[in-house]
Amino acid sequence: MTIIPTAINDVKIIEPRIFGDARGYFFEAWNKKDFVAAGIDCDWIQDNESKSRFGVLRGLHYQAAPYTQAKLVRVISGAVLDVAVDIRKNSPTFGKHVAVELSGENKRQLFIPRGFAHGFAVLSEEVVFGYKCDNLYMPSAERGIAFDDPALGIDWQVKPDEWILSDKDRKNLLFAQAEYLE
Repeated sequence: MTIIPTAINDVKIIEPRIFGDARGYFFEAWNKKDFVAAGIDCDWIQDNESKSRFGVLRGLHYQAAPYTQAKLVRVISGAVLDVAVDIRKNSPTFGKHVAVELSGENKRQLFIPRGFAHGFAVLSEEVVFGYKCDNLYMPSAERGIAFDDPALGIDWQVKPDEWILSDKDRKNLLFAQAEYLE
C-alpha cells in the first residue's frame, strides 16, 4: 500500500496494491501489520456500511469525548467527496479540512484520526460506503457541524438544489458553536 499525505498531517490517503487479471481484482483493504508500520495503530471494533443515492450529503458528524472515533473510510461502489474537518482546538490545522474523492474505481481509503468531524457527498448515481471505527457509536455523544457553514468553505461538488439531507443534518450547529475536542 501507499500512504499519501494530505494538507492535514494526521489525515492520510491509503492506496492499496491492487492485483488484477481476467478474473477481476484482489486487494487488502486492511492489514494490521502494514497499517501499524505506516503509523496507523487503531483497534478497529466496528464496521459500518451505508447505501445512498446522488446528492445525499451526510455530515459533518463526530462524537464528543470520551467516545471520539477514528475512522478508516472507503467506497465499495460509486463515488463520494469525503471530508474531514479538524476540530482539535489546540491543533495548528484547527478549522481546516481535507476533501478527497473516494470511489469504487480508485479504491482509495481515508484514515481520519480522532478529533475530526466527518462527512461525505455522493457524486455518483448510487454509492455503497464502508468504514471501520475504533470506538462504538454512542447516541448521547453524537454531535454535528453544519456542512454548509461558510466559515469552513467546503465545496461539496453537488449543487445546493440537489442536496438530500436528514432532518438532523439540517439542524447541525455552525463551526463557531461546535463542541471542540482536545
